[in-house]
Amino acid sequence: MNVIDYRQAARDDRAANAEQARLNAAAEDERRAQREQARDERAARRRDQARADKVADRAACAGRRAEWAERRAEALTPERIYRTGTLALVVASGLASLPAQIAHFVDISPMLLPVPLGVEGSAWVMAAGVAYADARSVAVWVRWLLRALVAAAAGFAASINYGYGRHLDGLSPADATAAGVGLAAVTLLGPLVFEIRQWVSTLAAHDEGARDARRHASRRRRHHRRVGRVAARLLSAAPHEHLTESDAWERAWEIVHGCDEPGMTPRLHRKEAKAADRLAKALTDTSTNAEEVPQEGVEGSGSDLQESGVPRRRWLRVRTRLTRRPRTRVGSAAQPTDSHPTTGLKAVAEEGARPRRVTGRVPVGARDTRPKRTYDQLLAEARRVTADWSTDDLTADRLRTKLRTSAKNARGLRDTLRADRADRSVVGEGVAA
Repeated sequence: MNVIDYRQAARDDRAANAEQARLNAAAEDERRAQREQARDERAARRRDQARADKVADRAACAGRRAEWAERRAEALTPERIYRTGTLALVVASGLASLPAQIAHFVDISPMLLPVPLGVEGSAWVMAAGVAYADARSVAVWVRWLLRALVAAAAGFAASINYGYGRHLDGLSPADATAAGVGLAAVTLLGPLVFEIRQWVSTLAAHDEGARDARRHASRRRRHHRRVGRVAARLLSAAPHEHLTESDAWERAWEIVHGCDEPGMTPRLHRKEAKAADRLAKALTDTSTNAEEVPQEGVEGSGSDLQESGVPRRRWLRVRTRLTRRPRTRVGSAAQPTDSHPTTGLKAVAEEGARPRRVTGRVPVGARDTRPKRTYDQLLAEARRVTADWSTDDLTADRLRTKLRTSAKNARGLRDTLRADRADRSVVGEGVAA
């Protein structure tokens, strides 16, 4: 190897070492950048997590505050305050009155210790008995007897406490009188407040609907005394809970008045039939220049009377009243009975299912002005309406509802429109190819 080759080899080695050093430095810089990026991402995730935890803590605190507010609102309702306050007054009354009675009887003799306990306990037991009787809807005289016993026990305890307060040692006459009156008042206050609480609770238990039902029942018995007496006898004769009050009233009404619809009487049926006949006659007389129309039954009658300007719904109601047959009770004979004692209604009932004679033609103003569309017209309208519909939306039911046509036409339109779209898709694919 000559000198020139040696020097060239040395230069190549130095160049290779320099390139390797440059590559190593670039790789180190890249690793350092990756470490810094990972560190920044971890810091960002920690910040996001801390922010999310703070938001969650705020939401939890808000939820707890709302729950506490709701609990306070539930605890501070007028009903809870009244009930809790009443119990507090009752406890205060017992704590104030019972020691005075015990001291009074024990001063007389220690053997009389059970007396104040029995007197005070009997008052509260009888008061609880009043509440129990109200809950079970016991007879009124029983509740008033319990109230009388409460008043007697509380009055005796109040008299004992009044005398004990009047004779306390070391008090002036005015203070002794005040002590006696205070002990007697607080003795009577407990049972009185408890009784008022029970009275208010009983009144609140009867809602407005129950009061309205009682008023209605009282008014019905007052207005229809004969029917009420018959209904009461039916209820008493039937087994327990075998006949309801409403069924008994309907049967009693039919027995007394002969009509199976409560509220209707033969006189009202006659008035209804006469009014319906007058209305039918007036509507028939107004039809002039009539032309025979081959229609039958109720449809023909409604079409006839459109000529006079009478609404179709009103005539259908009149026609239904005229042709109404009496209802038969379940379990009775299958043959209908004539509960409308009028000649006109009997004639209609005997007529049965025969078609009613057409008395005139439908006037031009009352006819349907919409022309009948051909299939081509329906197809053109369907193509216009369904231009922005998808293929899945092309159903017969939707076309029938949208175009107001028959189910048969809707099915034909559906098949035609789907075939058109299939042809267009095939043509489009051919052009694209």
